[in-house]
Amino acid sequence: MNFEDRIRQILLSLEPGEVVTYGEVAAQAGRPGAARAVGNYLRKSVGVPWWRVVASSGRLCPG
Repeated sequence: MNFEDRIRQILLSLEPGEVVTYGEVAAQAGRPGAARAVGNYLRKSVGVPWWRVVASSGRLCPG
């Protein structure tokens, strides 16, 4: 399973109302420090709950 597949799996496993940071997703997917790569993946993906991913400050990122 590649990095993008792991991101997708992590986000699809979130419970309703649960949010995570870009950094948490990157770390759980096996690439700590790759928060920007998570954002890039979400920008081009369809069918992934992107609205559940927030900045490390807890704020939504402009997009």
